[in-house]
Amino acid sequence: METSEAITRGVRVQVRAEYAPGHSCPEQSKWYFIYTILIRNESDVPVKLVTRHWIITDATGHVQEVRGPGVVGQQPVLEPGEAFEYTSGCPLTNPYGSMRGSYQMVAAGGEAFDADIAEFKLRAPYTVH
Repeated sequence: METSEAITRGVRVQVRAEYAPGHSCPEQSKWYFIYTILIRNESDVPVKLVTRHWIITDATGHVQEVRGPGVVGQQPVLEPGEAFEYTSGCPLTNPYGSMRGSYQMVAAGGEAFDADIAEFKLRAPYTVH
């Protein structure tokens, strides 16, 4: 299991990622990875997650950017001390890659900022990188 963690302005983003063999088909160049993200508001003001921005890089160096509203169909508001957890997935055409990105957050006073998602590796078993 691969992990990463970043804290931006009191918003902690922790990631756990793992290979999903049941959703993968290596003989057809399809590898699938599942990641679970815990977003915790450690600041003293409420924050709302508005959008996401992912940068996905595979073993060949191909980069894909994904942008969109919220996460898993939600735009959670986190009061101080609250957390939100979700699980999603990422397909790759090779057994190794990485993801990183940010969530655009809006603090209670209307100030927007990007909460970093530290890079984490996507690795199928028995790959060396």
